[in-house]
Order: sequence, then structure tokens, then C-alpha cells
Amino acid sequence: MHIDVQGRGPALVLLHGWGLHGGVFAPLCERLAAHFTLYNVDLPGHGRSRHVPVPDDLAGWAHAVLAEVPPALWLGWSLGGLVAQQAALQAAAQVHGLVAMATSPCFVRQPDWPWGMDAGVLDGFSAHLQAHYSDTVDRFLALDLINLPGGQQAAASLRDALLAVGHPSAQAITCGGQLLRHTDLRGQLPGLAVPSLWLAGQRDRLAAPPAMQAAAALAPDARSIALPGTGHAPFLGDTAAVTQAIIAFQQTLA
Repeated sequence: MHIDVQGRGPALVLLHGWGLHGGVFAPLCERLAAHFTLYNVDLPGHGRSRHVPVPDDLAGWAHAVLAEVPPALWLGWSLGGLVAQQAALQAAAQVHGLVAMATSPCFVRQPDWPWGMDAGVLDGFSAHLQAHYSDTVDRFLALDLINLPGGQQAAASLRDALLAVGHPSAQAITCGGQLLRHTDLRGQLPGLAVPSLWLAGQRDRLAAPPAMQAAAALAPDARSIALPGTGHAPFLGDTAAVTQAIIAFQQTLA
């Protein structure tokens, strides 16, 4: 599995979202490398780990990463947040704390969980990601960057860097979509044995702030923050605020 290691300080594992790779964290890594030793992972089937077999279930994804990184604070975004939650639940000795960013224990709407997505919308997005990968990346970056100063240029540069690494495997897109569609970790969160910080984008409609507040309420030692003006990628919309929140959380673990 490809893992980009940089920086100095306490270990921090970074897990990206569905269909992308660790390169999406480039703006955040520039700031965090002065404070952490970063283990920026390309998940199985994604980016420079495209050749890595894709596990069949969420526990397999978590195990694949746990086998490759040292004990650390873990940050998981979107699909990577599901993997990080699972890792923290099954290997608390290796996961010192959890930063769950724009993610949810349950992405699909349920009768007792009104903040999830409609399953049909998620299926449609999966099909579009398979058929029109470059266009999907363009639209995603535009949502979080286009209205920021210099956002159009930043989106174009980050798009080029992401696409230069190559598309994820078809299996990674399919399996990632199935994990988002069928995973529900709400019943396990009361047993989470590590502190957690739930970072939401105030404008996020995929992992809405109420879902993340509800998730934090399920975990024993947790807090949630909604970052104003940001969407599903708050680390792009307000990199400085995300950096400060992560550093402050790490200080509570020391």
C-alpha cells in the first residue's frame, strides 16, 4: 500500500475519501507537517495503491491500513472516516484518537436517522463516478473551492495533481460505494474506547452537521465542531481552521 510519510512530531494517519487518493490532502499536509509525522495513505484500489486488492468488508479495509502504520492519531474523511471509525473500534491500542471529518457512522437515511442520503442518490453517484471520473472530480473540487479567493486556480491545480496519479480501480469504486450504502456503525459507537473529534462542514449535505453531532453524542468521549462556510471537504474550504482543530485535539491526548 502506498503511504506518503512526511513531517515530524506525533504520528497522524490520513485517510482520504471515495474515489480519490492521499493527494487531495496536499494543502492540509503543508500545514500539518510542521506538527506531525504524517502517514498519508492511498487506500486499496485508489491512487498509487490501485494495484492493491480491495477487501470485501470494512473490517478488511481497516485491517489493511492498521498493518502498515504505527500507533497514531487517525484522521478519516468521508469514506476514509468510516475506515478510521472501524479501526478505532477494533484496534484502540493502535488508534490513539479519532478525527472524523465530514463523515458519518451511517451515510444512508434510515427511519431513525433522517440525516443520511437517499440510497438511490448514492447509487447514481457511484454510476457517474465510474463513467465520468474526471468530470466528477471537477465538480467535487468546485463545490468547496470555487468561491474562495484564488479558488479556481487552486481547484485546477489540485485536479491536475489528482488525475495525474490515475483513476481508482473499478473494484474500489464499486466496493467503496457499497460500504457507504450499507455500513451502519451507530450501534458500535457507544463502545468507542478512544477520544474522538467530529469535524463537520457547515454546508455539507453528504455528512450533514446534525448527523455528526448525533454521532458524537453516541461516543463516550467526543465533541463535534461545524466549520462555517465549508462543505464536504472542510480541509479545502478552511485549511487553517481544520489544522488548528487537529492540533488542539492532539494536545488533549498528550
